[in-house]
Amino acid sequence: MAENLVTLFFDQSERLKDKPFLWQKVNATYQPTSWSEAAKTIISLARWLKNKGIEKGDHVILVSENRTEWALADLAIMAVGGVTVPTYTTNTQSDHRHILNNSQARAAIISTQKLASQVLPATHEAAELEFVLSLEKLDLKQELSHPVYHWDQAISEGEKIDFDIRENAKSIHRDDTACMIYTSGTGGTPKGVIQPHRAILHNLRGATEVLKDIGLSDETFLSFLPLSHSYEHTAGLMWPIYLGAQIYYAESADKLVNNMAECRPTIMTAVPRLYEMIRLKILRGLEQAGGTKQKLFHKAVALGTDKHLGKPLGFVGNLQNLLLDLLVRRKVKKRFGGRLKAMVSGGAPLNVEVGLFFQALDIHIFQGYGQTESGPVISVNSPKQIKMHTVGPILAQTDLKIATDGEILVRGDLVMSGYWRNDKATKEVLKDGWLHTGDIGFLDEDHYLQITDRKKDIIVNSGGENISPQRIEGFLCLEKEISQCMVYGDQRPHLVALIVPDEEFLQTYANDNGLELSNEEIIASEAFRKEISKAVSRVNSHLSNIEKIRKFTLIATPFTIENEQMTPTLKVRRHVILERFGEQLTSLYN
Repeated sequence: MAENLVTLFFDQSERLKDKPFLWQKVNATYQPTSWSEAAKTIISLARWLKNKGIEKGDHVILVSENRTEWALADLAIMAVGGVTVPTYTTNTQSDHRHILNNSQARAAIISTQKLASQVLPATHEAAELEFVLSLEKLDLKQELSHPVYHWDQAISEGEKIDFDIRENAKSIHRDDTACMIYTSGTGGTPKGVIQPHRAILHNLRGATEVLKDIGLSDETFLSFLPLSHSYEHTAGLMWPIYLGAQIYYAESADKLVNNMAECRPTIMTAVPRLYEMIRLKILRGLEQAGGTKQKLFHKAVALGTDKHLGKPLGFVGNLQNLLLDLLVRRKVKKRFGGRLKAMVSGGAPLNVEVGLFFQALDIHIFQGYGQTESGPVISVNSPKQIKMHTVGPILAQTDLKIATDGEILVRGDLVMSGYWRNDKATKEVLKDGWLHTGDIGFLDEDHYLQITDRKKDIIVNSGGENISPQRIEGFLCLEKEISQCMVYGDQRPHLVALIVPDEEFLQTYANDNGLELSNEEIIASEAFRKEISKAVSRVNSHLSNIEKIRKFTLIATPFTIENEQMTPTLKVRRHVILERFGEQLTSLYN
């Protein structure tokens, strides 16, 4: 077994040589980069980075959409002993500024002009940043405090530098840091999770062991989830390298199903939101088609679900189910490329109904569980037994115990080294080698882990992104029109909010408009909603896409200690408010 992720890649490139590794759309056609070509580019870029002063332990920010160069840059940074710090393309300028300065990054790699417009103003203010490398040509509008180099220039210059990168990679220890991925913490301050090589290698071995029964051989992955997400970085890049697989980069969410037909993947690793989107698209298409086609499909789902749950189908039901394999399931599988062995779901809880939908169509979906602090995978369902309401058995070489309050604790090589420059937060979650996950759960009779609750208030949307509700609520309550609010969106595609209008603003609005109505009657009017909507839009303009409030509902009665919707220390009691207003919030998704 390789000591680190870089030697793992170089060993595979020696074995697979001119076989295709990475595929990206160029002029509407997928074009390959072979393992040998990738290795050559990685070596040249690593030499160039070394020549520019990047040493062991230095942080390099990587801001790019999923593409071939993302993977090459990541491995090149690690090859010189550096640490990749991936950031989301949806980050705001202030987000980039915080990560650049907090990480003490010495360099940044940026892909496009659009992303550069958000990142460069932040790099200009980054005290320790020395240079920027762009994948595409940039039109610079102002003079910066650091040089900006171009990818082609770096590769060309690196080819002429004499330094043995392969040999250097052998000196990287399993406990050295591979990457540092920022995640939202309590109060919304992003924390840098220090992921050592051993944590990701642990995940690769463990995932391969638990999923070996699908027949892992000559695999093809379709990469959709952002590589800046720890789940995609491990499961969508490093795991394919471990397996010697090919990776295709999806173009966009809209083109995903078409890309599946083109790429014919055998494995997909993504978040619940992806599977929700695919399911919705299928059902909408059937609704338009109607008739016999729709009836047959729903019958296939019904019988397939019963079969998965172990319910007897009877002679007629079994006969119908076999016929529906030909009439429905085979056609659906063909839409997905016809070779799909498994879809792995992680990053957020998978709705059981969504999981059963695919299982009923004989498309196996394996739900897993983890967090950035654990490499990120802790458990995943096994092909031997898929239990949709669980997150599967624990990965091999992992210790897990349930604390007296039900919290899930994990120990092993998968656990992070800590949070960057945040000893206090590290000590709160790492105690005597055990990672305190902040999630509540239990092991069932088959030793499958079931998550029942979340101790922390961080929202995990159905796309798998961690979002701090307190941060957004703080911004909303700064607006004169808004007194209190609660942001909602766990396991949902976007955020919504419950808003209590400011009492003074309400009265002023009523007086200015000559209204002699109750507060309830005023907030029910469309004209008043438009005033609140203006405030929400102002806040949204300063938030990243995943943080924006898409819809809201208004209530007239404020949260108080007396109605138990606030604690004595004036913190919002989310579970109490959800019990009271849950239906109003969920109706916003209809």
